This record gives sequence, C-alpha cells and structure tokens, in this order.
Amino acid sequence: MSKWLLAFLGYTFFRFPGAILGYFLGSIFDNSAFKRTGKRNISSQDFELNLLALASLVIKADGKVSKQELDYVRNYFVSAYGKERANATFKIFNDNINKKGISSLTISNLFNSLLRYESKLQVIHFLFGIAKADGNVSNAELQKLLELSNLLKLSTSDFESIKAMFFDQVGSAYKILEIDKSVSDSKVKSAYRDLAKKHHPDKVQHLGKAYIKAAQEKFQKIQKAYEKIKSERGF
Repeated sequence: MSKWLLAFLGYTFFRFPGAILGYFLGSIFDNSAFKRTGKRNISSQDFELNLLALASLVIKADGKVSKQELDYVRNYFVSAYGKERANATFKIFNDNINKKGISSLTISNLFNSLLRYESKLQVIHFLFGIAKADGNVSNAELQKLLELSNLLKLSTSDFESIKAMFFDQVGSAYKILEIDKSVSDSKVKSAYRDLAKKHHPDKVQHLGKAYIKAAQEKFQKIQKAYEKIKSERGF
C-alpha cells in the first residue's frame, strides 16, 4: 500500500507530477524483486498513472482536447482495470488534464528503466490509437509521438512501422514490415518472421488483458501487411 499512500501525499503537495513520483517511489518499496536483466517484473498497476500522463501529452499536443480521444483512453483503461479502478484513476487525470508540469523526459526515463522494449512498442501503439481516435493524426500529434518514441529509445524503423499501421498510404505494407519495395521475396519472409516475433502478444502478457488485446490487433496488422505483399508478389 506504500505506493498509494505516497501517491496521495505527492498529489497533496505537488499535484499530478507529485502523485506520479510518489506512486512509483511506493512501488519500489512494495516490490523489491528485480530480474537478472535489471528490470523489475512490474504489473500494469505500476505504470497506469504515467501512461495516462503520456496520453494527456498526446491529447493536448494539437491544442485541443477531443471527446473521441478521451473516450478512447477511458475505454482502454476500463477494459484494462475495470470501471471502478479506472474511474478512480481518471479522477486524478481529469482534474489535472489542463495543468502543466508533466515531464515526458522523467516518465520516459522511468519507463526505460522498468519496461521491456516490446512493452514500450505497445505504449507507442496505444498513443497512436489515441491520436487517431478522432479520425486524424495531426502534425502536432505526430511530432509529439515521434518525440516520445525517441525518449523511449525506440528505433526509427519501429516507429515508422507503427505509424504505417495508422496511415493508409501507398507502400504502407512495406513500411509496416520495415522493408523497401525492392527487397527479395526471401527478405520479405524473414522480415515478417522477425517482426512477428518482436510484436507477438505474448511479449506483453505481464501487462494485462487489455494490452494483450491491443497487441493482438497490432499483430493482425502485421499479418495483413504480409498477406498483401504475398498477394501482390504471388508467392
């Protein structure tokens, strides 16, 4: 319970950023088990406030807050945590959505120390979903997403792959598989195998059912891109 106590104290004295810091300091006390890789095997509870903070940065990136984007986030968190817990978390989120002081650098550094690479890919995919919820990803939102991707130390090719899943453009299938149109059929097959392994839903099982479902949707987009290229090339 240390994390919730410290989150409350942090919120009392420093508002939303303090709540986030307090929550994670408490999490460290509550869970001292580390993996041999140096990363803690954390549950989805350990990063939900920070994920909401990143969501708010994307929502506010273009200077407006759309109902569709807020609904997307709410539905995602209700699916992940249940209505009661999601409502409790959203109370902090909604009370502070227009407040300043959220540090994308601080949160990204925290995620870099706690999350596996595959989990960070899912975070960016989730944030892209928010931006696209109103039907259009604005340039300002895209720049914010690129900034967050860089802070999370994701590769350019991985960012472009996820981006292509939300933009119906010529060559999107190749961008999703992170390859050029000129590559051989064998390269297409190996690229698909590598990407399918990296984005497999099993990689985010520790985050909960909502994240597994989102990962499955992303995985299906990768499969669809591969099938499209296969059909075009006839192999």
